[in-house]
Amino acid sequence: MESSDRHESGTVSAFLAGALVGAGVALLFAPQAGSQLRGLLRDYAARAQDELEDAVERGQEFVEKGKESVREAGREAKGFAEAGRQAVNDIKDELASQHR
Repeated sequence: MESSDRHESGTVSAFLAGALVGAGVALLFAPQAGSQLRGLLRDYAARAQDELEDAVERGQEFVEKGKESVREAGREAKGFAEAGRQAVNDIKDELASQHR
């Protein structure tokens, strides 16, 4: 049991050491100061939000155009069906009058 505790302790220590080294390296190689970086992140987030809002708006417009296209196709299909029914009735009437 003691060896397991030591192994877990070593793993946690190694993880923490790696995290500290990684954070230090990141700070050494960071091209901007913290305030500059925060400003850049804010600007990036604002641009991303604007682009997302534009994409949502375009998507809504696309959906509305699609709905209208479906409605128009439905109206046309209804018209074709009615014209087909009328043609069938006309042919029935014509055939019935020929058999009399």
